[in-house]
Amino acid sequence: MLRSIILVGIGGGIGSMLRYLITFFTNKYIHSSFPFGTFLVNLFGCLLIGILIGVFEKQLTLNADCRHLLIAGFCGGFTTFSTFASENVLLMQSGNYLMSVLYISASILTGLTAVFVGIQVIKLL
Repeated sequence: MLRSIILVGIGGGIGSMLRYLITFFTNKYIHSSFPFGTFLVNLFGCLLIGILIGVFEKQLTLNADCRHLLIAGFCGGFTTFSTFASENVLLMQSGNYLMSVLYISASILTGLTAVFVGIQVIKLL
């Protein structure tokens, strides 16, 4: 159990730092009321978790330790629902309802699609 907790913590820390960097640089170079940084991180995270799920379903080389490190840890720390929710509240509070609806819809549709695509890609290999 302690080993799993440590692996989740390591993965989560790395995922969180990478999320911060990607969001920081995306927002630095793309100026928009649409939160592209969080959107891209969550989209990539969904694709990655789909790929990892596909790998585990095929029972390729990844074991339980890798699952804790990569899925619960890295992907859990990398993607962020709380930031997604707070950004939508801020968009609504600023009266930007259309952008909020677009962000919510795009995030859900592309996230689900990315997980599905990730799983299917691994099944084809």
